[in-house]
Amino acid sequence: MAMKKKPVTGMKDILPREMEIRDYVIHEIKETYKTFGFSGMETPCVEHIENLSSNQGGENEKLIFKILKRGDKLTSAVDKVNADNADVLVDGGLRYDLTLPLSRYYANNANDLPSPFKALQMGNVWRADRPQRGRYRQFMQCDIDILGEPTILAEIELITATTTLLGKIGFEKFTIRLNNRKMLKAMAAYSGFEEKDYDSVFITLDKMDKIGLDGVAEELVSQGFSKESVDKCLDLFDKVSEDVAGVRYLKDTLGEFLPAGVAEDLETIMTSVDATKSADFKIAFDPTLVRGMGYYTGPIFEISMDEFGGSVGGGGRYDEMIGKFTGQNTPACGFSIGFERIVMLLLEKDYQIPKQGEKIAYLVEKNMPSDKMLKILQQANEKRANGEQINIAIMKKNKKFQKEQMEKEGYTVFEEFFVDRM
Repeated sequence: MAMKKKPVTGMKDILPREMEIRDYVIHEIKETYKTFGFSGMETPCVEHIENLSSNQGGENEKLIFKILKRGDKLTSAVDKVNADNADVLVDGGLRYDLTLPLSRYYANNANDLPSPFKALQMGNVWRADRPQRGRYRQFMQCDIDILGEPTILAEIELITATTTLLGKIGFEKFTIRLNNRKMLKAMAAYSGFEEKDYDSVFITLDKMDKIGLDGVAEELVSQGFSKESVDKCLDLFDKVSEDVAGVRYLKDTLGEFLPAGVAEDLETIMTSVDATKSADFKIAFDPTLVRGMGYYTGPIFEISMDEFGGSVGGGGRYDEMIGKFTGQNTPACGFSIGFERIVMLLLEKDYQIPKQGEKIAYLVEKNMPSDKMLKILQQANEKRANGEQINIAIMKKNKKFQKEQMEKEGYTVFEEFFVDRM
């Protein structure tokens, strides 16, 4: 069988230019979030299949890369498998996000962690999804979470930290879209939908930006919902604005259907983030925002960028997930940036990393005697010890082309060493 040089579908090789951007963004992520008090941590890439299939991950649970049992356990399972119980062969899977592993981690280690715990986690995740622009089957996620903080200080800190990061790496005029799951449920109850139908209604509402009000209305009616409920619900969206006034309008309109404090919390988050922001962005109330994960219990948010045409990150409050492991709910809120999409956008606009010092190339004539080469190596090491970046390369016949290629890698200073001049 012939060897294949291309990566597996949905995976990709990373070339030096992209790797340079990735390393820079990772550095900025760690340094920025550290200033907000977040601590690095890590979880395994493999999770128990019971955790991954616990109805917490929404549509992502259909995209799990499953791992077969090993050794005698697999042999024994094969004898029992049939078309209806194929999962008897499986006991693990590659994580599809970082939130569920973090919840297990906290449940297992809470006694050794501060409260509240401000976690920074970066790592690859895997989803058996259809590859497309900015979407891969293996991709890196970057999450910050605050566990053990019940107030909206968590939401304010998460949004402020993430927008500060985006501003530092050159993004501007993006939008943070904000909603609350409790607001969505109140709107559904006010409109006359039954609680058992909420998830179906929300899935359709989430398509608002793609198919518009008329498209949503048509789809909801086709699903068997009464036209009266559909019209009453969509009339709310038609009248609400994306600023604080929109939040106040829904508070007044929904009345007793809306739990106390929900509207006030949304307003406080919006005004606090806007008043303290250090980047150029807009925070907007978006009652159509749903977020697909089933574990969200309160405020939810997304980053929208016109240049991408969709979300490049999101998160929200998930106060009930840790309780699935411990039996006792723990306040939790997180924000995840779409690392791969951020890097892709930086590459597409030819983002130039701020100079950290000159990148110097030593071009050495071929057949340089060993004693003279030793002097060159010693000189390079002395400069490296002072923080300079030195790349030693053998001089090629087409020196002009060689320099042009190295300039593309960011080298701006060239020193040449010839045998007869040493």
